[in-house]
Amino acid sequence: MIRLVRLQLICVTLGLFLVTGDAVPPTEVHALTVFKEGIFDDPSLVLSNWNALDSDPCHWVGVYCFDDHVIKINISSSLIKGFIAEELFLLSFLRELILHGNNLLGSIPKQIGLLKHLKVLDLGGNQLSGPIPHEIGNLDSIIKINLQSNALSGDLPSELGNLKNLQELRVDRNKLQGIIPGANFTDYASAMTGIYGSDTNVLGFCHATPLKVADFSFNYFVGSIPKCLEYLPRASFQGNCIMDKDITPRAPEQCGVASPAKPLKSEDMNHHPAEVKQKPDPHASKPAWILALEVVTGVMVGSIFLVGLFTAAHRWKVKKPIIIRWKNSKTEKEYMEIFIDTDMLKDVKRYSRQELEVACEDFSNIIGSSSDIVVYKGNLKGGPEISVISLCSRKEHWTTYLEPYFQKEVADLARLNHENVGKLLGYCIEDAPFTRMLVFEYESNGTLFEHLHYEEGCQLSWTRRMMIILGIAKGLKYLHAEIEPPFTISKLNSSSVYLTEDFSPKLVDFESWKSVLTRAENNCSSISKEGAMCVQPSSLAARHLDVQGNICEFGVLLLEIISGRPPISKDEEFLVDWAKEYLDEPEMMASVVDPALKHFSDEDLEVIREVIRNCILIRDTDKVTMQELCAMLENKLDATGSSELKASSLAWAELALSP
Repeated sequence: MIRLVRLQLICVTLGLFLVTGDAVPPTEVHALTVFKEGIFDDPSLVLSNWNALDSDPCHWVGVYCFDDHVIKINISSSLIKGFIAEELFLLSFLRELILHGNNLLGSIPKQIGLLKHLKVLDLGGNQLSGPIPHEIGNLDSIIKINLQSNALSGDLPSELGNLKNLQELRVDRNKLQGIIPGANFTDYASAMTGIYGSDTNVLGFCHATPLKVADFSFNYFVGSIPKCLEYLPRASFQGNCIMDKDITPRAPEQCGVASPAKPLKSEDMNHHPAEVKQKPDPHASKPAWILALEVVTGVMVGSIFLVGLFTAAHRWKVKKPIIIRWKNSKTEKEYMEIFIDTDMLKDVKRYSRQELEVACEDFSNIIGSSSDIVVYKGNLKGGPEISVISLCSRKEHWTTYLEPYFQKEVADLARLNHENVGKLLGYCIEDAPFTRMLVFEYESNGTLFEHLHYEEGCQLSWTRRMMIILGIAKGLKYLHAEIEPPFTISKLNSSSVYLTEDFSPKLVDFESWKSVLTRAENNCSSISKEGAMCVQPSSLAARHLDVQGNICEFGVLLLEIISGRPPISKDEEFLVDWAKEYLDEPEMMASVVDPALKHFSDEDLEVIREVIRNCILIRDTDKVTMQELCAMLENKLDATGSSELKASSLAWAELALSP
């Protein structure tokens, strides 16, 4: 009995010791702490409870433990920005590292290859660059590797073929080069002279257990598809520099291949000198005065012809028509031919569909859509990030007379040039398959609507909102009063305001193309089907210019920005109706301010109230202009943050950390 009691005491003492001891080894706590230190932007605050003084990280967000060890980190789609700490190798029992869909920068640490128990490595959808470490080939337990949609470069390590348990590999949408390990590249050894031997054949994936899922698409791989991977769908290899009849490759110029010169025909190389000598001289028997007369006459006729040609060209340039002709086909059905004014778009870049398809990851990277348009994000090689707006229209619905209206809309958008207006980079017109696209600069911070209503306004301090309001006002003033003819946004709201990395607003009229259909329908009745008709570009109906409509929408937008409320609530209550009583009483206006804001300026709020009233309570007798509204905001609004600096040191810190 005494022995049993002693044994119980020993067990209790040992249990207390285990409870009071560190649950997780200090080295693992240190690894997680260093990882957090490498993250300098955490907009969703997912790492807010990662406390370095806490010796037990098992309750930290995204950290999972088993048997007193960290076995999983899952922080996906949280928009954290920073670098992956190499100290993660200290998590020696880690089985899953999932950091998908963030903004991680820099290279993949080679020390990750030391994680012998790692089964899942998912770093896809970030901004990682540099080569894939060869050390990843040491992950003996790995089952899934996802590195897609980054900016990784260099060769795909052949050591990946050593991973006997690997079932899924995704490296698509990067900048990887060279061959896919396992491909026999003797066919293009001349292109790789000095790098590989002519008889080399890398086993690569042909040495490993067959992959169940693999995607190598949209890189710059060359050579051929390894025979051991031919069972994979051909879509897994498209968008590369691989020449295969069943896949869509990149354009030759993107693969560093020049267009082949046209070969000379054998008959072109034969001069037949004997035959030339035997030809009689046609002028041998003519007197000298006849030859002189022929020369003078030829010069005079040529001069008259050139003068007439230049005159016609000048008139054509000034008044070149769009010619629409109807003819009768063999089936007696009327059809139409149209000759477009090519000068209209001569200064606007035209992209090929293939170029945009590769840039937009096979049109899989959708960032917005409606019943009328689909918006893709892309990245042009050696160029900027882009937004591509594709018009949802079938070829049979795109009647021929719509084309000049579409092209005029492109030209109208291309002339806009202001720091607070979205920049049109070019367009795409193709018929097989039918394609009508607009290419804009991509703004990395998304729309104002997303920040106000999806992010709970956490990144939009009062000062930042005032800066956005000023930028929108300047952009509208430019469109309404500083260009000729003026330009208005078809539908001005928070979804048409895009934000740059430093939260500068850009007005983008993605819906403007819809007016093409309206204008064409209004004018098609005036196009006769009797013979030919010439339509001057200047006679095409102009885009609908609704300046006062933009001003009214600007007022509603200001109300949305300061309140954080959508223009129409879930109960279908209009924001203006809700705020009307507050707009009439200055002392009640503070009730409109977004509750997410900790600090705001009463002086700024009064200026905003006055501008909103001028926008939405317009009478025909006292219409206001954007010049007046912009001047009012620029003169009275405080966009320096001085009021916030006075209000709180916390606000000062927030402002100091703002980009």
